[in-house]
Amino acid sequence: MIKATPFDFPYDGRLVAENTALVVIDLQQDFLSTTGYFARKGYDPSPLRAILPAVSRLIAAAREAGVSIVHTRQGYRADMADMTPYEKWRRRRAGLDGTEILLRSGPGFQIAPEIDVAPQDIIVDKTCNGAFTYTDFELVLRARGITHLLFCGCTTDVCVHTTLREACDRNFQCLTISDACASGDGRAHEAALHMVTVEDGVFGVLADSGAVIEGLSRLGNKAR
Repeated sequence: MIKATPFDFPYDGRLVAENTALVVIDLQQDFLSTTGYFARKGYDPSPLRAILPAVSRLIAAAREAGVSIVHTRQGYRADMADMTPYEKWRRRRAGLDGTEILLRSGPGFQIAPEIDVAPQDIIVDKTCNGAFTYTDFELVLRARGITHLLFCGCTTDVCVHTTLREACDRNFQCLTISDACASGDGRAHEAALHMVTVEDGVFGVLADSGAVIEGLSRLGNKAR
């Protein structure tokens, strides 16, 4: 089990590598760079970049334990055919017209080079904040027998939390890794982490990366 709040994960004590995935949300250049979407909206991307070492350690531990790794990327088609009028209006309002920011054709759509993406990893491309909406994410998880999800990435209050809520509603067992998630808004980050634990874990549990890595190391030892 993994030491967590408000209870250790998973609740029934049965953590199995083959049924578990580490979900790395949107660690793309558009959110992490000083010229990407996040920075253009006036947010400081440095808190997002600060979690990269912890995420890298988690990925390494997950690989060693035999846990699946899923990366998500947010962005629209190059022709913007999948973008609603409201989303186009927000894009103009943000001064992004004429740029490739948040488009799948742009360099900012790619995952940051600091993140190790292996050929066997799963990549889910999405247009919405939640990774389940209009994607094959759930189908892939069900096909692989994955029932337990460990969340990290950015941003805590938007894409991480939206995907977490979607997962909980689909009866996945969820753990959010507190020091491997980040937001440009400190208050929103803290509120999002707090919301995980309310009502005795309505959105699963909260743990730090050290506890998760320790738990994953025990899975790896069992496999050997």
